Amino acid sequence: MSSFEIPENVISATAAQIHAKTNKDYQIPVVGVPENLETPQVFEIMPFEQIDLQSAKFYAIDGSRNSHTFYNGVSLCFYQAGYVCFQNGKQLRLNDNDDPIVYGKVFHGDHMLVLSEKDLSEIYDECLGLAPTAALLSFFGDSPDVIFGYKKDIIISNPGTLLGFCQEVLEWACIYDIAQNASLEKGDFVLRDGPLRSLNIKQRFLNKLGHLFNIKEANLIGITKQSPIKTELAYTYSKIDVYLQSKLKPTFPFKAMDPKSQKLCCYLEVRDDVLESAYQGNSSNMYAKKDINGGRGCGLFFTARLDYVEKLQNYDWLICDLNIYDCIPGIANKDLRRNTQAVGNIMYSLTATTQEHYILGYPYPLVEAHNLVTLTGDFKQEAIARVKAALYSSQQMDHTDIENLFLDLHSRF
Repeated sequence: MSSFEIPENVISATAAQIHAKTNKDYQIPVVGVPENLETPQVFEIMPFEQIDLQSAKFYAIDGSRNSHTFYNGVSLCFYQAGYVCFQNGKQLRLNDNDDPIVYGKVFHGDHMLVLSEKDLSEIYDECLGLAPTAALLSFFGDSPDVIFGYKKDIIISNPGTLLGFCQEVLEWACIYDIAQNASLEKGDFVLRDGPLRSLNIKQRFLNKLGHLFNIKEANLIGITKQSPIKTELAYTYSKIDVYLQSKLKPTFPFKAMDPKSQKLCCYLEVRDDVLESAYQGNSSNMYAKKDINGGRGCGLFFTARLDYVEKLQNYDWLICDLNIYDCIPGIANKDLRRNTQAVGNIMYSLTATTQEHYILGYPYPLVEAHNLVTLTGDFKQEAIARVKAALYSSQQMDHTDIENLFLDLHSRF
């Protein structure tokens, strides 16, 4: 048992802050205006019997990392990223393997053992040398020192910072890999677990990626389950949900006849004042800016409810970072008019992926992408066991020295 007790005033202040934020009323009307995307846009969910008839392909990208440092300075560091693809409700094989379960494509480095800063430097270099990453850097057309927001010496200063960098850069490389090497077609969807923004890659380079997808007429979207935006809009979500379910649903002209299939979906563009409050203290003017200059990425933040989960109002709202070039076609010329039809089509199409049992309201391809790349504690233990086995097989170290090398002293406390 810890001897430290959290002061009561800290607990009270924390609770007060949460209460203040989750009860903030931004005066967003529950009845939307079609021409104003910053007000709720309501539509009927795609009929369930049609969700597997969509011709569009849905790619989903995710990454993962894990590490473990032993008391004697030996560390194991892993990172990887990959993607899956679904069409007509079925997963497509993207690799050349015969594995009956793994259909997705995964990229990772092979350098995992860290004994000194030299190893961290080699992990960095290896990551940038991986085929998809090298292709992405070539597409960006500049040196790493110019493309990335931080110099190499800062990135490799500790394993955590390095792994986060490698994972994220490899995720963006997967996006470019899909654009170049996969059978990406007009109307297809590429979903990233996370926003279309980065603290590691400068905005003008992500803009090139966003513009590429816009030219290909493929939909690039970042999906986030947890976000400070959701805390800011908690009260608004409750108001909208009550209106949709209690007042609008009884009179809405549903096409679906079965009451169980009658679901209203909703989305709205996140206003500037909400963004500024949500990202206060986190370079919000850059991270959340609605522009292709002076910001952090190529996205435009929307919040959306793409299914209805009874009594879980806040849970089933998502933050969707849509490609700003799709939403504001004239953005490069300072024409800020929204393409409301394009946004509406994207949101409606996404509901083909949000009605499965995985997590209602959340695109199931992203669940499969997560399952493909996740590096759990079991993976870490497997890596440790295999390194030990290799050391034993070489017969160059005493077994006691091998065990001591991987001793976790804190586990003995």
